[in-house]
Amino acid sequence: MLVTFYQLPKTDIVGITGTPNDLDQMKEYQNKYHIEECFTDYDQALKETAADTAYVAVPNFLHYAFTKKALEAGKNVICEKPFTVKYDEFRKLKNLAEEKKLILVEAITNQYLTNYKVLKDHLSDLGQIKIVSMNYSQYSHRYDAFKQGKILPVFDPKKGGGALMDWNIYNIHFIVGLLGMPKSVEYKANIERGIDTSGVLNLDYGNFKAVLIAAKDCAAPVNSLIEGDEGTIQVDGPANVMDSFDIFKGQDKTHIDEKVYPHRMYEEFRAFEKMIDDHDLVKDKEALDHSDQVMQVVQKAIDSAGLKLE
Repeated sequence: MLVTFYQLPKTDIVGITGTPNDLDQMKEYQNKYHIEECFTDYDQALKETAADTAYVAVPNFLHYAFTKKALEAGKNVICEKPFTVKYDEFRKLKNLAEEKKLILVEAITNQYLTNYKVLKDHLSDLGQIKIVSMNYSQYSHRYDAFKQGKILPVFDPKKGGGALMDWNIYNIHFIVGLLGMPKSVEYKANIERGIDTSGVLNLDYGNFKAVLIAAKDCAAPVNSLIEGDEGTIQVDGPANVMDSFDIFKGQDKTHIDEKVYPHRMYEEFRAFEKMIDDHDLVKDKEALDHSDQVMQVVQKAIDSAGLKLE
C-alpha cells in the first residue's frame, strides 16, 4: 500500500507510527520508502510530525480514539473502514471535523473506482431493479485458531471484529452508494462466542430487495448481481475491487473494464489528495454523508442481530 502513496504527485510520507513491537518493521519501511521519522508513541507523532494528514489504519475498535486525537491535533484524517464500531462515535467525529473545518474521509475503495462510477451510469439499462444479491464469503485462516479457542481481533467482539465489519461493510458501501438508504435492515447472523462469523443482511428498499452475504467461516464464489426487469449487471470478485463488470440484456453480454490503475487503492487516495490539497469541504461533506448512511445501516444491523461490539 505504501507503494500506492508514492504514485501520488503531491503526497509525501513524513512519518509512520506503531507499537514498540512494530519498530523493526517500521524501520524497514522507513529505509525502503525514505520516510523521515518513525514513532512508537502516537501522541508524540501527532505533536512532532509535520504531516497535515493522518492515515488511521489500526484495528476497528481503535478507529474512533485515534481519529479523534488526530482531529484534535489539527490533522486531516483518512480513516480505514469501518469508520467506527458505533454510529454515535461516527457522528462525534463528523461534528468535530466540521467544527474544526478539517477533511475527514473513510478509506473505502469502491466509491472512487472508475468502474464503479461507470456501473452506476448503467443502472438505467436494467429497467426497474428487482433484486440485488451480493456475496463476499472468504474463509479466514484465523477461523481455525478461533475454533481452537484463540481469539484474534477479527473474531473479537471487544475489538469490533466479525463478518459484518470485515467483509459485508464493502457490500453495504457498494449498494448504499448506488441506491441509497434502505427502508428497513435485518441481519441474520451465525454467532459464535459473541461474534458474527457469517451472516445474511436483508435490506428492503420497498420496490426491490437486497441480500448481502458475508462469511469468514466458509467460502463461496464472490460476486454481485443487480437484477432488473430489462437486464442484469454482474460483478465477479469482491465489491471493493471492481476489476470489471458485465451487462446482460437478453442473449447479449457486454463486458466493461475502464479501470485507470492496476492497484485498487490508487483512485481513492488520488481523490483524497485532491480533496485535501484543495481543502474541498463540499466534496468532503458528500463523502461523509455517504459514510453516515452506511454507518446507520451498520448500526441497525448490529442491533438487529443483538451483537455487542465494542
